[in-house]
Amino acid sequence: MKPEKYNLKLQAFNLLFMAIVLAHLPTFWVEIFSHWKTITAVSLSLIFSAALYFKFKSRRAGKVYLLNFACYKAKAEEMCSKERALQLYRGMGIFSEESLAFQKKILEKSGLGEKTYVPRGLTTSPIERGISEERKESEGVIFGAIDELLHKSGVKTGDIGIVVVNCSLFNPVPCLSDTIVNRFKLRHDVLSFSLAGMGCSAGVIAIDVANQLLQVHPRTYAMVVSTENITHNPYFGNNRAMLLSNCLFRVGGAAILLSNHPSDHHRSKYELVHTFRTNEAANDASYKCVYEEEDEQGTVGIRLSKHLMAVAGEALKKNISTLAPFVLPWSEQLLVFATLVARKLLTKKVKVYIPDFKLAFEHFCIHAGGKSVLDELQKSLKLGQVQMEPSRMTLYRFGNTSSSSLWYELAYCEAKGRVSAGHRVWQIGFGSGFKCNSMIWKALKTIDPLADKNPWMDEIHDFPVLSPLS
Repeated sequence: MKPEKYNLKLQAFNLLFMAIVLAHLPTFWVEIFSHWKTITAVSLSLIFSAALYFKFKSRRAGKVYLLNFACYKAKAEEMCSKERALQLYRGMGIFSEESLAFQKKILEKSGLGEKTYVPRGLTTSPIERGISEERKESEGVIFGAIDELLHKSGVKTGDIGIVVVNCSLFNPVPCLSDTIVNRFKLRHDVLSFSLAGMGCSAGVIAIDVANQLLQVHPRTYAMVVSTENITHNPYFGNNRAMLLSNCLFRVGGAAILLSNHPSDHHRSKYELVHTFRTNEAANDASYKCVYEEEDEQGTVGIRLSKHLMAVAGEALKKNISTLAPFVLPWSEQLLVFATLVARKLLTKKVKVYIPDFKLAFEHFCIHAGGKSVLDELQKSLKLGQVQMEPSRMTLYRFGNTSSSSLWYELAYCEAKGRVSAGHRVWQIGFGSGFKCNSMIWKALKTIDPLADKNPWMDEIHDFPVLSPLS
């Protein structure tokens, strides 16, 4: 069964279940639990719904496994403290004193630490840009991540049948997927794709594209690469709404190897359970929320709207409403449904119940877009410091590495020795459009933090740090 048909049927069964419960719901909803006939009806409905669920589950799409992944760690000479970043900005002679003060304020509140990375070309005087420097950055990140991934997995390049690359702003000719094919001499019939302009949530989209292709191409390996190019997109102007990207984005990238070989189950780290994509681009406010354009002086930059948090919150709400029936235990779903009915029949003053997603997932990897974003999401999802730790520490150590941040966060969980067989991982990405995308993984084995190379392994004992959590 195709994933979309499976999802529709599962949603249909949830609607059927709710309809059955509603048919037996008295005017005062609390009484539902005190009437034996209603309890019997609800029990039978649960049994019927569970039977449908397991029937559809047994016919779901082919399984896709994550053999391994690798996160790029830049060279020590590319490390850049916040003070050094400010010195570089001042040395350019481009920014006004007001813009320099603003960027200093943003850096101080950003949640970034003192060891994030910027590309070499932006640290020279004068700075070095252009297509040559931009290629150097992308090739260094992409090739470095793939070399490590191939070493970890032991898969030969000739066995890779699918390549999906996402990089939002830097899209040279030939494309980045062709750059990979050329560098690693992949076979002539490889299916290659480059996703552009899709923002920080494109990493989930890239996995979803690979997943869809693996459903129709049996016994195939798919390599997904998520990256961004910092050399290409700094903003050299004085519009405050465009200066934020200078303070948050840093060098990074990740390579992921997927397989649909049944025999790879025993040697894979995770199984892909679900992907959920929400696109709010039909709404003008969402569409213009993260927007590339020229400022008043004709300088190109990415403008971030003051409504960004509200737009992100709405996209997250819709994404959660889609995934909740698939992941939450029945007890949580019933509480959500009961409060919705109470609001409908009794009073709007009844608060909608926020489900406890800690009952559905052991690990949360939320895009490290910035401290304020993480603060708001922690509040919205009612998560504790432990659940937010991978995201906050990734932001602190590596900065906002765009779509690849989700993989630095999962690597953090592994380096801490926290991932055990059966654990569920929720990765959430946000990006221009506006988009909120999620993917859910199930750990197939307990991860040994010393088993393979990890960007955190040499310094994991230094984390968590306390400053960004305060």
